[in-house]
Amino acid sequence: MYAVIVTGGKQYKVSEGDVLYIEKLDAEAEAKITFDQVLAVGTDKGLKAGKDCAKATVDATVVKNGKGKKITVFTYKPKKNEKRKMGHRQPYTKVEITKINA
Repeated sequence: MYAVIVTGGKQYKVSEGDVLYIEKLDAEAEAKITFDQVLAVGTDKGLKAGKDCAKATVDATVVKNGKGKKITVFTYKPKKNEKRKMGHRQPYTKVEITKINA
């Protein structure tokens, strides 16, 4: 069984036991969260999408919150001696999918 959920403006295909890195959520570690925006649910009987899975939910547990690897952003304008170097670390939430309620 799998489901397609929406969180943080992105879509994820998840199954029970999957571990995901998603956009940062306001939840502490070991907290239980529920994703109620489910686009599709696939079972042995077939695929349900749209209004057929409107009441489906996905339960998950927050494993940890953290920051990703640092990336370097360098911008410049040629022949003007204008340049800027910055770094960025994207915050994330690591979640484990515990149950799909179809």
